[in-house]
Amino acid sequence: MTHPSLGLPPPTFSTGFPAAADRLRSVRKQVAARTLEIMVDRDRTLTRRYDELGLRQLLRDVDVFIERLALSVADDNPGWLSKFTDDVAPQYRRRRVPMDDIANLFESLRLASQAVFSPVEQALADAALDAGIAVCRRYRRIAGDARKRNPILAFIYKGA
Repeated sequence: MTHPSLGLPPPTFSTGFPAAADRLRSVRKQVAARTLEIMVDRDRTLTRRYDELGLRQLLRDVDVFIERLALSVADDNPGWLSKFTDDVAPQYRRRRVPMDDIANLFESLRLASQAVFSPVEQALADAALDAGIAVCRRYRRIAGDARKRNPILAFIYKGA
């Protein structure tokens, strides 16, 4: 992220592919719906773990991640998505959303965005999504993540 006191230039949003970012923003709702469909196809337990309100919250979150992906593609800077993921990870922990589900969201967004981007533009999107997945994997290791634990290891760690 740029900051004037650090002497870094402001973002230009013309370094990457601003036209591709505009295309993604114009079909945001369709890409978000398709991302959620792919996400449910990849992990069938989502419909059991989340009620309708939880799935709607994920759909709303996909919309925000699409905007951050568009910023990343327009500026040729994967930091727009990874920094935002780093900022919102505590909120997902509070909502008891496993970081594996957010990584699944990013992988599903990768597949859904292939209909919008050309292969060259998709390379920038893939770099941003990979950076976001790396943040999810880092937060996954912190205690308190809502993922399903191994019952044998949980028994051993309880000291029983």
